[in-house]
Amino acid sequence: MTSKRAQCHVLDCLIVGAGPAGLTAAIYLARYRRQVLLVDAGQSRAGLIPITHNYPGFPLGVSGAELLTRLRKQAERYNVYVRRATVKALSKQGDDFIADIDDDRVVASTVVLATGVIDKHPEIPDLREATLGGYVRWCPICDGYDVIDQDVALLASAKEGFRHALFLRTYTRQLTLFVQPGGRELDNEERLRIAQAGIRLIEDPIAQIRMIKGHRVALRLASGGELSFDTLYPMLGCNARTELAKSVGVNVDSNGELLVDTDQRTSVQGLYAAGDVVNALNQISVGVAHAATAATAIHNTLKDNYR
Repeated sequence: MTSKRAQCHVLDCLIVGAGPAGLTAAIYLARYRRQVLLVDAGQSRAGLIPITHNYPGFPLGVSGAELLTRLRKQAERYNVYVRRATVKALSKQGDDFIADIDDDRVVASTVVLATGVIDKHPEIPDLREATLGGYVRWCPICDGYDVIDQDVALLASAKEGFRHALFLRTYTRQLTLFVQPGGRELDNEERLRIAQAGIRLIEDPIAQIRMIKGHRVALRLASGGELSFDTLYPMLGCNARTELAKSVGVNVDSNGELLVDTDQRTSVQGLYAAGDVVNALNQISVGVAHAATAATAIHNTLKDNYR
């Protein structure tokens, strides 16, 4: 009697998410001569990066869109194409994974989740344009160097704002921390360190954020008055896209990010994760390293595919 597995085509790997991590995993696996399906819903944060100067190999910088285009073209050389669709459900049946992709269903021996995170942000009109224009930024590690000596506003909770403010002070003396309500308050030691660093502290809630002439960002306070800045960092946290992982019982940390081992394996056998969805430093170079590690581990785990 023919088994159910034998009756259908089983992919070596399903990759969910075509940001830098997902595309890198696809390239590696394709070069290992593995059968791969790469599915993407078109929500990669990398596409919003106007230009990054800290990704290796691009001395003059590269935009997120350009980097994604280059990676897609590289994947296409090995007959891997991005399928624009949404993985609506993921389950495990025996040793295989079953994925519902829009109106289709596929079976795969392994899965790589490279689904990333969603940034929390305040109400900002034309947010995408402001981000691509560099007036609103999301990662001081990525681009703090690019705002050297600018007038910078940091919008964050007390917990996150304290450490982000001290980090940004590396790059500018003109730094204002807007602590938003809803969390704990700054303690006396934190207030002292902020004052010693020369960081202006404002604890009034923000009533409105808008773009103004001269490529600046204006913040209107609930108590009245308006201040303008060259750059705004709304560091309000992010949510990892872990819905698919949780549906198959994957372990997550206290922040909701996926826990993996040194080979990027999650707690579910055959399920790997790479990039920002993992509990690690959210950097493109880190996500790419995750992907190379996961793809190699997957190849070594699957059955031999000798020529």
